[in-house]
Amino acid sequence: MNTMAPTRPITLHQPTRPSGPAGPAGPSAPQKPLRPTVLQKRRVTLAAEPAAAGSARSQVQATIQAWEIPVDASIAVLLTSELVTNAIRHEQGDTITLVITCAYGQLHVDVHDTSCTLPVPMDGSPDAETGRGLVLVASLSSSWGYYRTPTGKAVYFTLAFQEGLAEEAGSRGE
Repeated sequence: MNTMAPTRPITLHQPTRPSGPAGPAGPSAPQKPLRPTVLQKRRVTLAAEPAAAGSARSQVQATIQAWEIPVDASIAVLLTSELVTNAIRHEQGDTITLVITCAYGQLHVDVHDTSCTLPVPMDGSPDAETGRGLVLVASLSSSWGYYRTPTGKAVYFTLAFQEGLAEEAGSRGE
């Protein structure tokens, strides 16, 4: 498994509809709209304290529901918790910033802190209590990485949309 992170964020790509003949309903029949290609972004400042992980999980869960993002919310919440926990462990200031972005077929979550120490995934021993979070992020996300910012760094992950999830959520009234 390759757990090395790219050092720049992945470009958000716009999905395209397959081209071809119009379906049985004809060319003027309404089509199910694609998820917005317009960038949607939520930025939340959190106190750099242990309660920040719970607040970040709640923010990500609420955003996924409000924007009807077709991703596995439990994975998004878990990975957010890992990144926020790492950020507060290494944060020297009073706050961290959570940025949730939705566009072009993916959910993108960034966690900004003021530490200049870059993340390094480690395969911890089976009985270690810490050290496996980034390996988990690498294995469950579509992509992950980090980049330097003027005030420190940001670590991120992306999850690609899973259209079947949107249909299931809609049929359950979520």
